Amino acid sequence: MDSLMIGGLGVGAILVLLAARVPIAFALGSVSFIGIMVLRNERAALGILGSLPHDFAASWELSAVPMFLLMGAAAYQTGLTSSLYNAARLWLNELPGGLAVATNFTAAGFAAASGSSVATSAAVGRLAIPEMLKFGYDKALATGTVAASGTLGALIPPSIAFVIYGWFTEQSVGSLLIAGIIPGLMTAGLYTVMIVTRCIITPSLAPKVAMKVTMAEKIAALGKVWPMPLLVLGVVGAIYSGLATPTEAGALGAFLAFVIGAAQGRLTKKVIADSVGDAMRTTSSLFFLAIGAVMLTRFLALAGVPTFIADTVAHLDLGPVALVMALAVIYLILGMFLDPIGVMLLTLPVFLPAFHALDMDLIWIGVIVVKMIEVGLLTPPVGLNVYVVKGVAGDSVPLATVFKGVAWFLACELVIMILLIAFPALSTWLPSLMSHG
Repeated sequence: MDSLMIGGLGVGAILVLLAARVPIAFALGSVSFIGIMVLRNERAALGILGSLPHDFAASWELSAVPMFLLMGAAAYQTGLTSSLYNAARLWLNELPGGLAVATNFTAAGFAAASGSSVATSAAVGRLAIPEMLKFGYDKALATGTVAASGTLGALIPPSIAFVIYGWFTEQSVGSLLIAGIIPGLMTAGLYTVMIVTRCIITPSLAPKVAMKVTMAEKIAALGKVWPMPLLVLGVVGAIYSGLATPTEAGALGAFLAFVIGAAQGRLTKKVIADSVGDAMRTTSSLFFLAIGAVMLTRFLALAGVPTFIADTVAHLDLGPVALVMALAVIYLILGMFLDPIGVMLLTLPVFLPAFHALDMDLIWIGVIVVKMIEVGLLTPPVGLNVYVVKGVAGDSVPLATVFKGVAWFLACELVIMILLIAFPALSTWLPSLMSHG
């Protein structure tokens, strides 16, 4: 049996294990280990297994991940999220679908602090869903808004997905984080336009909330919110100006989140312990995944799969757009079954040679990849964000209703995706300014 066949069988075995609900990290790691053993020998496989975790853990770029996760956990545990939602609710109440729009912007704000889509959906959902249902909002609109706006967590910096993509493809993590700003703001803007338009056409979706709010109350609410924008601007500004690496910016963000919590009298031993615990659990699971993915990369390289793919792309004469379209289809299918980081780490070893063969801009590709894995969080049958929102909403909202609400946001995602593919400058303009500044 030739090595290419062994590589193909390995990928098939991984997909079978994933279909059987075997954890992704274990599926990637075990099949890759056996594959390397078959292609080389047991000693080579054990050697790679022994050195990889250490090399991985020692990677400076990846140290940004626990820092960003700690920052998000601290922002949530100290109640910064609830202050943000309260202010958005008071200021945007007059708009058609005001509470849904407030939810959308709160999620964008929290996403910028946490870098995690699932964390954003869970945190914002706890605040916003009961509030919207209390005022008679359509259940599909209320839950769909939370599930979809949670996906902004991957695009708006700091983003865990960009950090891992940058490490894997050897691209500047700082440039990638900055590249996500315009697509993230475009997505939040289009969501808002869609919500307001739907609520103007069908007012019953979002009954007008009778709320007497004075300007003094609005300003007072803003006074409680200032730490969150400060936190985000501090992190993004430090990266953009070149004053700090993403890791240093993440550490600064985590430190500031705790300082703000202390200044507001919300920092207790329990808050610190819960924040650190949350960050450690999520970091551990992500790192196990990534080690499995690196094992897969080594196995595929030994099997000659990257060379085969690069040659095939050259032979087929696929253009960049055709390749991106093929990638989109694969991501949509895999996104139905796997978590976003898992999808990315499963596919990058396979597709990276093709990107290199076509000399594609890997910053632009990074934005498209992260966008697509986020769309996978919303697609049935296993849209992870949808299930998170269903868990938060409880029995009052059926699962089918959440998926129905999400469909409108998926239509917006299609528009955004077409724009990002048609105009790469939407992703590359800000990083280019940064590199020349």
